[in-house]
Amino acid sequence: MKKFILAASMLVAVYSCKKEEGAKKENTTEASSEAPKTNNKIVTLNGGITEIVAALGHEKEIVGTDVTSTYPESLKATAKDLGHIRSITIEPIMAVSPTLILASDKDINPELMGKIKSSGIQAEVFKQEFTVDGTKKLIADVAKAIGNTDYQKLNDKIDADLKQIQPIAKKPKVLFIYARGNMLMVSGKNTPMAALINLAGGENAVNDFEDFKPLTPEAVVKANPDVLFFFSSGLQGAGGNEGALKMPGVSQTNAGKNKKIIAMDGGLVSGFGPRLGKAAVGLNKLLIENTK
Repeated sequence: MKKFILAASMLVAVYSCKKEEGAKKENTTEASSEAPKTNNKIVTLNGGITEIVAALGHEKEIVGTDVTSTYPESLKATAKDLGHIRSITIEPIMAVSPTLILASDKDINPELMGKIKSSGIQAEVFKQEFTVDGTKKLIADVAKAIGNTDYQKLNDKIDADLKQIQPIAKKPKVLFIYARGNMLMVSGKNTPMAALINLAGGENAVNDFEDFKPLTPEAVVKANPDVLFFFSSGLQGAGGNEGALKMPGVSQTNAGKNKKIIAMDGGLVSGFGPRLGKAAVGLNKLLIENTK
C-alpha cells in the first residue's frame, strides 16, 4: 500500500501539468529577465525548478526536462522530454550532454542520482518545502546554482501577489481530489495541495493522515467538505461537475449538496515555484466565490 500511495502522489505531480490546456495561454515566463551569459546546458527534473530557471532568463539553456516541466510551454520546442522522474534512466540524460542537472529531493530517483554522481556531471538536489519561505529559498538556491544573483524580483513578485489574498470570514473546508482514469485520491496534510489551500484562506478537509490516500465514501462523508477542488484536467476526465457529484460519498457532503466544485490548472497550483502567489490568489478568489 505504501508503494501505491507513493506512486499515486508522484502521479499527482506528473499529470497535474502534463495535459493542462490552461497553460497554453502562458507562452512567456513571468518575471523573466536578461540573464548573465553562461555556457550551461541544463537538465531540470522538477516543474517548479524548471520555472525558476526560465523565470531567471535561462530558458534557452535548458536542454532536457521531466514531464512535470510544462511551463513555459515554449520549452516543448527546445528541450527534450526525458519522461517520468521515477523512471528516467541515465542514458537519455547523457544524450543531451548536460553540464548541470537540477532536481528536487522530493522526487529524484535514488538509483538515478547515484548514476548521475558516477557520471561526473555537476548536479544539485534541492530541498523542497511547500511553504512561501521554502519556495523563496528554492528560488535563491537555484539562482546560485546557475550563476545568477538577480532573483529577488521573483520573490518580490510572490509577496506582491500574496498581498492580494482576501480574508474569508469562515474558512471553507476544501477537499482536493486527484482524479485520473479510475484512480481517485484525496489529499491529506503535508501535501502541496493542503499547503496551497491553507495559503489561499481555506482549510484542508482531511488532516488525519499524510500524503494521498484512495478516496472512500466513508472518508469523504467524514471530511464533509464545503468545496471540492480538482485539477482542471482531472475534473474534465471525471465527467465534469456532474461526474464529480456522482463520486462515492460526495452527495452526502456540504460540497455535494450545494454543488460547490472548483478546478484550476494543475501545473500552476502544484508547482510551488515563481507562480506560487498567482496560484494562491486564484484559489482564494474561487473559494470566496463559492462560499457566498
